[in-house]
Order: sequence, then structure tokens, then C-alpha cells
Amino acid sequence: MSCESSVDTSTVDRFDLNKYLGIWYEVARYDHSFERGMDNTIAQYILQDDGTVAVINSGWKNGKYQIAEGKAKYPDPEGNQGALKVSFFLFFYSEYNIMMVDENYQMSLVGSKSENYLWILSRTPEPDPVLLGMMLEEAADRGYDIDQLIWVDQSRNM
Repeated sequence: MSCESSVDTSTVDRFDLNKYLGIWYEVARYDHSFERGMDNTIAQYILQDDGTVAVINSGWKNGKYQIAEGKAKYPDPEGNQGALKVSFFLFFYSEYNIMMVDENYQMSLVGSKSENYLWILSRTPEPDPVLLGMMLEEAADRGYDIDQLIWVDQSRNM
């Protein structure tokens, strides 16, 4: 039995971290325990003096505002690939693979090495329908089951 993923999690080439920094609204995601039941979810990426990226995830769950703070490393800035390592728990880092980003950095498709994680992020709470369609098509072409996506309520952020 193979442990290989049945989805293509390869990252974008010619990735510009500086253009990726800032606020991203979570449009859709696969279900997973650490965000289960959350809505109005936002991710913010801030470059630090030491070259790492502060990661601030926030959202609402059961009427309560929650924040998780972590950090990301960009292991190969010279390679210009969209592969980050993100940690919310001391020294345990997970892959954060930017698999697609539009040319203006308004929407992105993010996964990890595991086929169990998928996010669609947008710079606005209401994503451009054309860009959203592109992200969904890319996810499906890579082997992700887009019918399993949970659509995130962003009504508090409108």
C-alpha cells in the first residue's frame, strides 16, 4: 500500500512573499479539527525583522472570537517557490503549499503535503467569481474533491 498522496500538492514558481503578506479571508476549506465550527476566518501574514513571518489566524466559533498566533519560515526564498513552513506549536512545522495564486495576489489555493488540507483564500470577504472559479478548477484538476469544501461565512467581515 502506497503512502503517496493522490493529489498534486506542488507549489507555484515565481512566488513573491512580499505580495502575499497582509490579510486573507478564508473562502472555503476542508474540514479539520483546528478550525471546525469557525466562521469569519481571517489569516494575516506579517514579515518580521528576522525574516520569519508572523501568522495570525482569527475567527468566530460559538459566538466567541478566537485568535491563534504562529510563525512561518520561507525555507527557499532564492528558489521563489510558494512553499512555507508554518508552526503554531513550538518547533513543530507543517507544510504550507501555495499551489496557485493569481497574478495580482487576490486569491490563492493552499494545501500541504497531506491531501486532507485545502484552503481557498481571498483578499476580500466576497471573492471575485472568475478567480474563485479558477481556484476551484485548479483544485479539481489537482485531484481534490471540491464537493468536500466547507464554505466559510464571512458576513461579520462585510
